[in-house]
Amino acid sequence: MKKILLLTAFLCSSVLLVSAQDSLLIKEWQLTHFDGIDKMRASQAYRTAVPSMREDIEMKIKARLENTVYNFISMDSLYFTDNVDYQVVQKRVRIEISEDQVLSIFDGPQVKKAKIIELSPERLVLEPILEGGQVGRMIFEPYFKKED
Repeated sequence: MKKILLLTAFLCSSVLLVSAQDSLLIKEWQLTHFDGIDKMRASQAYRTAVPSMREDIEMKIKARLENTVYNFISMDSLYFTDNVDYQVVQKRVRIEISEDQVLSIFDGPQVKKAKIIELSPERLVLEPILEGGQVGRMIFEPYFKKED
């Protein structure tokens, strides 16, 4: 009987934990930092580029950060901004989150994966999973629409 009560308590706490995590994730998140940008800025090519080229790159980085917003509308659906042929577009895709906290984003035939490293009311940290190795962490904060 004790085992059944303990198992029931464990299952209830697991459901509450998942529900709490769900409520934390379901909102709009804006990319505020990406380790890959730091690596690019530290590269020899960037450091030795002419100032106008660096300015152009910095403008593109700023646009990427400002326009990368993930809007988790449910635990199986996500709206996100993307760049397609130099145009900012919004896509709605199906998502799944595995028990080991891997987020899978199904974008047509392509599946993008990222490990959820941290999730709190103030911060979402994703680490993309790529065949070629790690590119660094993506840090998101709650998105607040700017007044025009």
